Amino acid sequence: MCHERSLVLGEATDVQLLRAHVRGQRHAFAELLRRHNDHLWQTALRTSYTREDAADSLQDALLSAHRTAASFRAEAEVRSWLHAIVVNACLDRIRRNKTRYALSLSPESMPEPKDDRDEMARVEMSMDIDRALFSLPPDQRTALVAVDVEGYSVAEAAALLGVPEGTIKSRCARARQRLKERLDYLRDPGNRR
Repeated sequence: MCHERSLVLGEATDVQLLRAHVRGQRHAFAELLRRHNDHLWQTALRTSYTREDAADSLQDALLSAHRTAASFRAEAEVRSWLHAIVVNACLDRIRRNKTRYALSLSPESMPEPKDDRDEMARVEMSMDIDRALFSLPPDQRTALVAVDVEGYSVAEAAALLGVPEGTIKSRCARARQRLKERLDYLRDPGNRR
């Protein structure tokens, strides 16, 4: 037991850190989160409608992971396990809210423009893509983000989201079609608000 408690956190694997946390080793879970925080935050941002919902969902997910760490069975990577918990927390919050939110345009989310015309065109395109992405149903958006944005294979996305591979393929196909239609619609200057 002494040897297990003296685990050097920075040199431990993710599985070792999770097991050390379950055994009660201080700072093991914090080290695990330090390693994966950026990925988990980006996952929450891509899955949620607002930064505030992403932050709340991420906090809910991390509390859940902290409490249920003993249930981890090492059938997947720890990062994938955490990813799935974050996605599920985001989807739960979306279901609870039952409303669509406008995109957050807080000053900290908008970079300073370098060249007004080029930067405005880039920001406008980014807003169009975000608007189209967030117009998708949550199940289609999470599948598309997992496969096309985060680069997971269909099999990995299916495991992360707990659905069959065929479901991931069909959700991605429907999402891509909807995105294409929405972006075509947004590109038409007569349709801009």
